[in-house]
Amino acid sequence: MITKFENIELLDAFISKELKHDKAKLYAMKKASFKEADSFSFDLSKLDSKDESIKAIATNPIIDANKIRVKSIINTTNLLDSHGDVHIKNIWKKSIQETKSMYLLNSHVQKFDHVITDNVTPFAQTMYWKSLGFDFEGNTQALVFDSIIEKTKYNELMFDMYASGKVKNHSVGMQYVKILYCVNSDDSYWQEEKANWGKYINEVANKDEAESAGNFWAVLEAKIIEGSAVLRGSNYATPTQSVTEVKNEADIITSTIIEPSQDTQITNNAQSKVQKLLSINNQKK
Repeated sequence: MITKFENIELLDAFISKELKHDKAKLYAMKKASFKEADSFSFDLSKLDSKDESIKAIATNPIIDANKIRVKSIINTTNLLDSHGDVHIKNIWKKSIQETKSMYLLNSHVQKFDHVITDNVTPFAQTMYWKSLGFDFEGNTQALVFDSIIEKTKYNELMFDMYASGKVKNHSVGMQYVKILYCVNSDDSYWQEEKANWGKYINEVANKDEAESAGNFWAVLEAKIIEGSAVLRGSNYATPTQSVTEVKNEADIITSTIIEPSQDTQITNNAQSKVQKLLSINNQKK
């Protein structure tokens, strides 16, 4: 029987004491834990106060609306979080494809009075860190919830919090599926884990924190259980991206259109260039 730990600190303490030399149990304990937000990780120094998209939500509240469309960043990859995890690109691909329904909740409480909306379209999108207001180089793959929230349907309090720009952080409730332990050690016992470290350390945006810790979990696949609005998340790079009023039925229909990721745009541009070159070559013949 595998003991489940809701508190990540208790899990880490147990691992360091009991499971140092039993990798099978180490993996089993990690995968048995349910991951959600905690209150120990929010780092205000990582926020870029100059980010206009975040400031716009806070300074332009929506007044007297009954229905809004919210795009929220539920999770971002390539960031070492307070659970010791680094989520790797495409972690959500299978889960998004298989998930038939999704909830946006208040603080991971799976009860009816904490449902914000069940009108949620989840998707993954590649974004530059700086476009999200964080001073890291390169990009991340964000898990985005595109949601329609009605004031009187579920949770009027959280409707007002979003409409007034007060929801600054989100978190994913998830189950681990495929994970790899990464350890920066020359001990022969950790040879495989050292290879994992070499493979993934350069993908970590806050690499200095990972090197200071000396270990992390690379999470290659996970199952989405729900997404939540939280005060502070284990991954702090999870802002509200946009809030807009839905005034008529056409706005709701439009809200289901998903923007292509930067990866898709790059691929399409490359294909267009190839097609253009082939067309020119055919004309020359």
